[in-house]
Amino acid sequence: MRLFRRSRKSEDVPDPRTAWPEQPIPEDAAAAAVRFWEAWSELLPEVSAALGDREPHRVEHDLCTIVEALHPRLHFSLDRGHRAIYSLVLTGQEDPELRPYTDAWKAAAPPEDAIWEYHDSVPPVPDPSEVTVNLGETRIALADVRVTAKVDDSAGRVDVTVFHPLIEELRPETRTTMTFLPLDATLGERVAAERLGRVELVTEAQEGQLTLLELRELVGRLGGGTSGNVGADD
Repeated sequence: MRLFRRSRKSEDVPDPRTAWPEQPIPEDAAAAAVRFWEAWSELLPEVSAALGDREPHRVEHDLCTIVEALHPRLHFSLDRGHRAIYSLVLTGQEDPELRPYTDAWKAAAPPEDAIWEYHDSVPPVPDPSEVTVNLGETRIALADVRVTAKVDDSAGRVDVTVFHPLIEELRPETRTTMTFLPLDATLGERVAAERLGRVELVTEAQEGQLTLLELRELVGRLGGGTSGNVGADD
């Protein structure tokens, strides 16, 4: 369950006539990562209390501040964990310029325990078919998402189309979310960036469609077989 994922509180946005203040970028990623974890340790009692009260917004501003101090283009989220109760996710959305900062952040992270786990990219959910998301006024069950996949084994990448029966009910601005959200939830942000080629949202069902779990299995076995259109029976 995503608790929140925002980079800045709305009340922090300056007057539109004012130039957005330039955020400094630390030259030493490793030192900046150490400072992040020191600040996290100091803030952790307040974070735990806010999550326990189901009021994560209480610490959102402070978390935004320490993340921006590491690098202003990083994004973060507090989620339910897979191995622990909670997870802290810090992501550069696969921007290679940000990888040194997320690598340093992960390397300096404290050991995981029963309460916290840490991820330097958005991880896949255990079973995307159990996830339902709200896009505007439309509830989208990822169990109903279907994809087609064209595999290029030599390149180790897959071109996909994404379809959902309720796609026509979504506003144009939310359709992009519907295109990539199921894929990130299924494969994880990093694998999706590495293994997916062309991604297209389609408004009609296609032949040879796969469920999201079948797509996960297909991507997991890339490297053998023959290139071509892959259906659910392949």
